[in-house]
Amino acid sequence: MSISSPPAATTRPATDAMRQTAFLGGLLYVITFAASIPAAFYFLAPVLNNPDYVLGSGSDARVITGGLLDVVTAIAGIGTAVVLFPVVRRQNRTLALGFVTSRLLEAAIIVIGVVSLLAIVTLRKEFAAAPGVDTDSLSTTAASLVAVRDFTFHLGPGFLAAVNALLLGSLMYRSGLVPRVIPVMGLIGAPLLLAAKIATVYGVNDDSTMWSVIALAPIFFWELSLGIYLIVRGFRPSAVAALPPVEAVR
Repeated sequence: MSISSPPAATTRPATDAMRQTAFLGGLLYVITFAASIPAAFYFLAPVLNNPDYVLGSGSDARVITGGLLDVVTAIAGIGTAVVLFPVVRRQNRTLALGFVTSRLLEAAIIVIGVVSLLAIVTLRKEFAAAPGVDTDSLSTTAASLVAVRDFTFHLGPGFLAAVNALLLGSLMYRSGLVPRVIPVMGLIGAPLLLAAKIATVYGVNDDSTMWSVIALAPIFFWELSLGIYLIVRGFRPSAVAALPPVEAVR
């Protein structure tokens, strides 16, 4: 009499691990949205939209909270790459490593922007009300720090978000781990956003133009739909089964 173990006993742990990886990766993507959008449009608005903020008085808690939310965005962004790396490297190790590196660089640039804004908060607390302070110089310094943050926004969540879409979008499209319509949005939006951000750096475009809005939309929906799909459905089982072993991938 032969004894055989059911296939489910050997495949279930691996399946559960893949489901947990997909869920965590998707959750981290959603966290980047939950942290970055209120940070940019509410918490950081006082210092970004008011040139005289550094000369004013009152609580800085709102701006500090916005800075901390941006740090959460940076950490969650790194997390998306680290969590997904063991899976997507089975498709292409070079692209997967490039995605991790790009996310790390994006996070570093975001944190530079946060430091710049928190420096304005320090200037406001320590020097704005001090006697004999040159308010014009103080305003100029604060404006320079805001400009640093603006460029970190263009290069980090802007330029590098497009690079991320090209790298991870290619991996997801080729592997079929999610429906291909999702990475197609990223692959279409990436060159549009790259062009828009390069034009912004050269001063021939800004974030309020229709070009910028059209360029940003596919990237926005690519990342959001990827996060939601991974949370709700996880990786497609047939695509996971078709992934080559790590040893076979360069």
